[in-house]
Amino acid sequence: MTHYYDLIASPFGPMLAVVDAAGALTQLHFNPSPNTYARLGDAQADAKRLAEVRRQLGQFLAGTRTVFELPLAPVGSAFQQQVWQRLLAIPYGETRSYGELARELGDPNLSRAVGRANGSNPIALIVPCHRVIGADGSLTGYAGGLPLKQALLAFEREHRPGPQGRLF
Repeated sequence: MTHYYDLIASPFGPMLAVVDAAGALTQLHFNPSPNTYARLGDAQADAKRLAEVRRQLGQFLAGTRTVFELPLAPVGSAFQQQVWQRLLAIPYGETRSYGELARELGDPNLSRAVGRANGSNPIALIVPCHRVIGADGSLTGYAGGLPLKQALLAFEREHRPGPQGRLF
């Protein structure tokens, strides 16, 4: 299957977005390395196919969008898919612990497995793995690094909707 990609600038560093032939987002990486590009295989650069991804990311980064409305097609195991669905349910500006997600999945002993699935999330930011923290409230692991995770959480706190759903 053919994939298409575009590099999108952000205040948090460049983001590499990849969509499949149907236009569903399959990957979003912060600060892509040469290895990230090498794993794209035969993907083709095509900014036009990623215009909606770029538009919605721009709105998010401007503080005017809190929920994305993009077709998503992350590749992963059934368990990973379950975890990523739970990540999508974490409201903008809020956090959950690995243990809370494990309990939501029906087994409090799955915290480490939830952490591994969270760490393998291929659609950063839009599938908000940055919103998952340690049980004690500490920032733990993030593929983009803890400073980026901290910056994303601070950004969301700063742009969180007000009492009437307005952004302030």
